[in-house]
Amino acid sequence: MNNGILQASRNTLSKTSILLAKLSNEELCDNSISPYHSSIGTHIRHILDFYQCIFIGMENGLVDLTNRNRDLSVERDCDCANDYLESILNTIEGFKVDLNKIILVRDDLGQGIVQINYTIGSLFAQANSHTIHHYAIINYILDRLGISMEDDDFGLNPTSPKKEMQNG
Repeated sequence: MNNGILQASRNTLSKTSILLAKLSNEELCDNSISPYHSSIGTHIRHILDFYQCIFIGMENGLVDLTNRNRDLSVERDCDCANDYLESILNTIEGFKVDLNKIILVRDDLGQGIVQINYTIGSLFAQANSHTIHHYAIINYILDRLGISMEDDDFGLNPTSPKKEMQNG
């Protein structure tokens, strides 16, 4: 796999395995953090479902982002989440398609379902940005749970300015 878009997705998603190794099943499904009371597991499942929608859609020519698997075991069990992650990473690794090819994408942008033409490359770029966005939310949950990711880039968009550390 030599494509930068796919490699970026693999690199970004690989941080999920590091995260899962730090968590217990209880921490994965802890939904006590306000204001949304979502768990780390729901965000991980949602991220992986997004990629799964792409792969399913590639088979039938329509990526339907409104029709996700939502396997609740992924939200509750680190081993299930890790298995799902490995499946997605392996699929990306073996992915062979022209990233400039147009594919129809169905999504709900808040005012009902629309269908949009994307290139496959732009869909993967969106999936990568979507993952980083959810990592940022996960980072807030981790902080409130007192868990450190020990990765200064986790949940940070690469284009975001980095805060300069001050030596006291």
